[in-house]
Amino acid sequence: MNNRIKVICLTLFILISASNIYAQETMFKDLSYDYLEKLIATAKKNYPEVKVKQAQANIARSTFHQSNFGWLEAFSASYIYSPKSAINLNAPTVFNGVQLVASVSLGSLFERPYTIHNAREASKIAELQQDEYLLTLEAQIKRFYFAYLEAQTDLRSRVNAVQDATTAVKQLKYSFQKGEIPFQTYNEALSNLYSQNSFRIQGELAVFTAKTNLEELLGAKLESIK
Repeated sequence: MNNRIKVICLTLFILISASNIYAQETMFKDLSYDYLEKLIATAKKNYPEVKVKQAQANIARSTFHQSNFGWLEAFSASYIYSPKSAINLNAPTVFNGVQLVASVSLGSLFERPYTIHNAREASKIAELQQDEYLLTLEAQIKRFYFAYLEAQTDLRSRVNAVQDATTAVKQLKYSFQKGEIPFQTYNEALSNLYSQNSFRIQGELAVFTAKTNLEELLGAKLESIK
């Protein structure tokens, strides 16, 4: 009976120790806002969609500047050359020599202010879309960074749980071999160890997934960003 009490006390001690370790696990000790800013800057530099938005804004801005010179499209000039020695019986002319002809397209002239206005608004829209995307990208980087820290913290807890379960199995195995506890108790400790190992593998997968998601937006490996 005394041996069984010792085993129970030992198991409780291990569980209490594990609880204290898990309570100390927090993602805030790994959180670095300076590093987060570096991640955001890297994503804005490397991510292809950022370059696409920048190119679209540049095109819209160039189109607007080009539209300001479109006033000249309403005006046109040409010349007619009628040699003095030539006589055209079908279309006789009064003036001979070179004649300059200027014309104005009233439709193009009145349409130009609206064309310039539309080009200006299109340029503003492209710039706003660029700003919106950068804000969205920044928010996504933050979410993925926090998810990565959370996955790392959770993995540390699961690794600690495996270590504690391993310690419990070793202690209970010794007691079982001495006949102090039944096989069922030892078998339950083994089952718990297998479960904790499975949870640890899931935690590792979560870390790899979170890291991959973050690096996809960064266009670089986390290890290369110091």
